[in-house]
Amino acid sequence: MRVAIAGAHGQIGLRLTRRLAADGNDVVGLIRSPDQAAEIEAAGGRALVCDLETASAGKVATAVSGADAVVFAAGAGPGSGAARKLTMDRDGAIKLLEASPGARYLMVSSVGAESPPAGDEVFSVYLRAKAEADAAVIASDREYVIVRPGPLLDDPGTGRVRLSTEPFRERIPRDDVAAILAVLIGDPGLAARQVIYAAGGETPVDEALAAI
Repeated sequence: MRVAIAGAHGQIGLRLTRRLAADGNDVVGLIRSPDQAAEIEAAGGRALVCDLETASAGKVATAVSGADAVVFAAGAGPGSGAARKLTMDRDGAIKLLEASPGARYLMVSSVGAESPPAGDEVFSVYLRAKAEADAAVIASDREYVIVRPGPLLDDPGTGRVRLSTEPFRERIPRDDVAAILAVLIGDPGLAARQVIYAAGGETPVDEALAAI
């Protein structure tokens, strides 16, 4: 299977690249800078410079051409201002959606996007950006899954999670978010057109997804 990952150099993206490549998938990692290529290749992916904030729609479409699934795991990052939450977390996700009409779309979103707060504080803008990107995905005719994890941890993953289609907020290791995405990609019938909330828990990932 060919999988394109936007934000492949990010902490979830790299973990997902390793998992998918280890399973024999052809992973194309979209990155912002050539300096990030070595880590993508070390993880088993093929690096392709394609910055969603600046690339044309045509360039993005070429970058993800032939992909069976695309993953939006990109983000402006914790040090960025409100403007980049809109140009990256919202507009970048929508650009990727529109550039990959034949592919299944997997979105890494955030708990809180179901009811984003008003105001100009950066995190509020971030949640609104996620909410608007998610709404565009839901309104499309695409096969998709939106994953809204709780606060992210760098702790080693356990392979056990709590999943729900109802909002809740608990912490989850990035490893386990990558594991959820990998299982979803490997079985396109799982959780089709669903918004899933995710946290650490007691149920193995594949069993938790099968129950959604």
